[in-house]
Amino acid sequence: MKAIWNNQVIAESDETIVVERNHYFPANALKREFFKPSNTHTNCPWKGQASYYTLEVDGKTNTDAAWYYANTKDGANNIKGYVAFWKGVEVTE
Repeated sequence: MKAIWNNQVIAESDETIVVERNHYFPANALKREFFKPSNTHTNCPWKGQASYYTLEVDGKTNTDAAWYYANTKDGANNIKGYVAFWKGVEVTE
């Protein structure tokens, strides 16, 4: 699977985990030069607190377009540290 934004592959892996129709990529699949930490956090009742990344590609910014769970609740341990995307990021084979 590939995550693409602004015509750039930002993550790629054969080992994504699908949860609620989102592909979660392992942390080592990210092209880190495109990811900037965000101060945004949200809570999921069964996964825990999500943290976000802002994407920066070729001078364009996509705020909070990626999220992950650094510490998950027990039912979501399989995606701990994995990263998922939204806000126009295309995930494709």
